[in-house]
Amino acid sequence: MSIGRDLARLWRSGGFRKLATTRLLSQAGDGMFQVGIATAFFFEPEKAGTPAEIAQGFAVMLAPFTLVGPFVGPLIDRWSRQRILVVGNTVRLVLVGALAAAVATHAPLPVLYACALLVLSINRFLLAAMTAGLPQVVDRDELLTANAILPTLGTIAAAAGAALGGIVTFVAPTTSDLSLAFAALLGSAVMLGLAAAAALRLTRAQLGPEEPALPVPLAAQVRALGVELAQGMRYMAARRTPLHALGVMGAQRALYALMFAASILISRHVLGDPAHPEKALENFTIVVGFAAVGFGAAAVLTPILGARISRHRWILWCLGVGAAGQTLLATSSAAWALLSAAVVVSFAVQGAKIAVDTIIQRDTDDAVRGRAFTLYDMVYNVAFIGAACLGALVLPPSGYSATVMAVLAVLYVVVAAVYSRAPRSPRELAHQD
Repeated sequence: MSIGRDLARLWRSGGFRKLATTRLLSQAGDGMFQVGIATAFFFEPEKAGTPAEIAQGFAVMLAPFTLVGPFVGPLIDRWSRQRILVVGNTVRLVLVGALAAAVATHAPLPVLYACALLVLSINRFLLAAMTAGLPQVVDRDELLTANAILPTLGTIAAAAGAALGGIVTFVAPTTSDLSLAFAALLGSAVMLGLAAAAALRLTRAQLGPEEPALPVPLAAQVRALGVELAQGMRYMAARRTPLHALGVMGAQRALYALMFAASILISRHVLGDPAHPEKALENFTIVVGFAAVGFGAAAVLTPILGARISRHRWILWCLGVGAAGQTLLATSSAAWALLSAAVVVSFAVQGAKIAVDTIIQRDTDDAVRGRAFTLYDMVYNVAFIGAACLGALVLPPSGYSATVMAVLAVLYVVVAAVYSRAPRSPRELAHQD
């Protein structure tokens, strides 16, 4: 079945249609926002020119949610997920507006970092809420298809937003890098406002949770959240398949993050001139565009093959594809190798992610699903930060090392060998055997 027919079938559901509209607008705003902060933080001559500086940038932007997430995420199981989307996007609109004003007035860098940190932290919270609410608006047997289509369309929307942000950046009538960032940030604020308005079309209870907890005093709520998150971890461990899926996702994200950090540096130092950051940004935007092709291909093929291959086996196939794509980059630092690897590895990462999302959604109850996806996002952030820090130690200033790229290819195979021994649900065993 084609992705067009799958989407048309899902689109007949009003709940899915409204959730999808909210997500696409939100992630388009994310894409424009990322171009804005990339222009301000990563592509100026005096900033983010080394692996260590890139690691610092990732740590500053992702570490806070990793620390705060355990106390915020369980709220996805307590509060109306629809209200989270409305309020969260509204707050992000205000924060992005403040960041744009800070950029326009040449505020100190710590002020820019503080605003960016808050925006990105709320973004992860919203994505977890949307993922946890998806089973409330699609049938159980449509989850795989919905997980293939919606996140991938979101990624494509983010890429489109990034492309639009890049166009605004390149055509803005100014020579100031920070003023260019302002244009992209202003566009992001508009998108986030539209996302908040779109979320209002969902009813308050439409995304769950099915049995929201009653309000409790703040201090008691903080204690309860910590306990509930630990219970969620024990629940996933007892169910086994969600925990192993979470582990393989974290490993694959770490490998992808190291390649992502290397791609920024290669765009600056190998494919471009460090003295001309606008060219480096153009190079990296092209890399992101090729990665979007891989994400889109995963959305098309995963539902088709999902009817014939178990989630467990599909993840193993994706890890193998990732190893092949990484091997391409180990052979050359030329543009063709980086762009080819971006397509192939992104396909592998997104294809496996679709299967992991489905396993966690399928094998966890709604009452703990929000906590499960909060743990999911924490693992994502820790993997990204850890890989970026590792990149600061192993990547050369240019970002390209054939040895490092080859080791990444081997590690994909190692992760596949380990996950091949992970348990599978009885349903998967019956499906496969």
